[in-house]
Amino acid sequence: MHTSSTENSTLSPTLQTHEHAWLTESAHRTSDGTVLYVRCGECGTRRVDIAAHTDMPPTAVSTTLGD
Repeated sequence: MHTSSTENSTLSPTLQTHEHAWLTESAHRTSDGTVLYVRCGECGTRRVDIAAHTDMPPTAVSTTLGD
């Protein structure tokens, strides 16, 4: 009986996770608040955040995109 090597291994990729350290690359004000374009200093993942006109921290308005 012949089996391929993929039958004995998982097909899902291994994900490396860490806590992102978001650095602001650019920002501009809008009527909804300040839009922040941020990048993780460690892995280079990018995200778009919005800081509403409150004392709350920015919230993500996009998913993270990485290499």
